[in-house]
Amino acid sequence: MSSGRKEKFLALASLDYAGKTTEELKILSRKVLENGMHGLCFSPYMEGQKPGDQMSEEQIHRRMKIIQPYTKWIRSFSCTDGNEAIPRIAHEYGIKTMVGAWLGDDSEINKKEIKGLIELANQGYVDIAAVGNEVLYRGDLTEAELLDFIYQVKKEIKNIPVGYVDAYYEFTEHPKVTEACDVVLANCYPFWEGCDLDYSLLYMKDMYQRALRAANGKKVIISETGWPSQGTNLEGAYPTYENALKYFMNTQKWSEDEDIEIFYFSSFDESWKVGAEGDVGAYWGLWDKDEQLKF
Repeated sequence: MSSGRKEKFLALASLDYAGKTTEELKILSRKVLENGMHGLCFSPYMEGQKPGDQMSEEQIHRRMKIIQPYTKWIRSFSCTDGNEAIPRIAHEYGIKTMVGAWLGDDSEINKKEIKGLIELANQGYVDIAAVGNEVLYRGDLTEAELLDFIYQVKKEIKNIPVGYVDAYYEFTEHPKVTEACDVVLANCYPFWEGCDLDYSLLYMKDMYQRALRAANGKKVIISETGWPSQGTNLEGAYPTYENALKYFMNTQKWSEDEDIEIFYFSSFDESWKVGAEGDVGAYWGLWDKDEQLKF
């Protein structure tokens, strides 16, 4: 890291949010964003689209161009329905890729996703391969079925780290999966565990430490974390605009100070998520559904 960038971040790290107005928080958040981040989870779906719909390369290009100045990596979640173009386009913009195969309870879709991930990796568009996302958490596959997919991908691609994405605690509960991974990809969400914003960074640090212990010396990357900007509270976790700004800044400062690799969730708001997550599902983006930066 350049000395100038480090000095900028140390100055930001010393800031106290107490008593800050919303406008002041917006200005601080913009400075943090402009300082750059390790990674962003890439949200490709436009208003009215949902997983399973075909997306165009034009919309991927447009959104990639928006986020390109601010992130070194992006994470994609699928290798079908147009998502397979995301890694290639990201590389065109000089952005590295964590590429996910979306696995669920449909065996035919799973086969297509794994085939697509292997092809993209062998074409040189994958910097980290993620075989499945929260499959164990949802109960879509057994541990044995997931392991078969992980080892299949590891056999077919070479010199690319292969991992699996799930909630941080799943790697403690499934040591065989952890053992199969080259890198542990842990989702850490204080919000979804009802944590008050004031304690959320400490809680996320504890989540990360639990994943580190489970990893037993392997690298751990926080593959998702974020805070919604509006919606219904979950116990002590309140999805407000100000809380979303503070969580974003806290996360990025910790990432910089301690060299923690984090993929922030998410780049753009996506309305389709309200079905699975309730009303907060549509408001995780740094940019809104119309591609306007929230701050």
